[in-house]
Amino acid sequence: MNKILKNILVLDLTRLHPGPFASLVLANHGARVIKVEEPGIGDYMRTTGELMRSGESGCYHILNVNKESLTLNLKKPQALDIFCALVKCADVVMEGFRPGVTERLSIDYKSLSKINSSLIYCSLNGYGNNGPYVKTAGHDINYLSRSGVLSYCGADELPRFPGVQVADLSCGLHSALGISFCLYKRAMDKEKRGEY
Repeated sequence: MNKILKNILVLDLTRLHPGPFASLVLANHGARVIKVEEPGIGDYMRTTGELMRSGESGCYHILNVNKESLTLNLKKPQALDIFCALVKCADVVMEGFRPGVTERLSIDYKSLSKINSSLIYCSLNGYGNNGPYVKTAGHDINYLSRSGVLSYCGADELPRFPGVQVADLSCGLHSALGISFCLYKRAMDKEKRGEY
């Protein structure tokens, strides 16, 4: 397979399915992905579902193959300095925090683009950065329910959970595609400007 993204560095701050799936797609096409996790907790997917002998879930390993891992407590100045040093040479930052968290941590696009003006920044949050649902937690089942898709799953009386997290995987794939488009656009731009 052609590793078209072989010179691309991605810093992945996401958890669970959508973000890790997006960065997996990028890693599978050659990007160097560094998964940045919170100490002690890490990605919740590590311990979600059936666990392997290692004590971690198989799903976690599937979503994070071909990636490096780093633990940083971004609430601490020294860890933030390390992260910002990585941002200087990164091409992409991906985050999945609720709106407002990145601003509090000083890792929002506005802050990081001052360090690296070529940075491509991808936010994967449930309902966007504004609107009536901005503070609502968002998970696959919520999206399927709100969109009406869940009504097509299962018996006439009660909907059933689909066997695949359709919304999460769709979000991840569209995020990887959007990042790829932004990388292409930046490559064509003489000033190599980043994008949010």
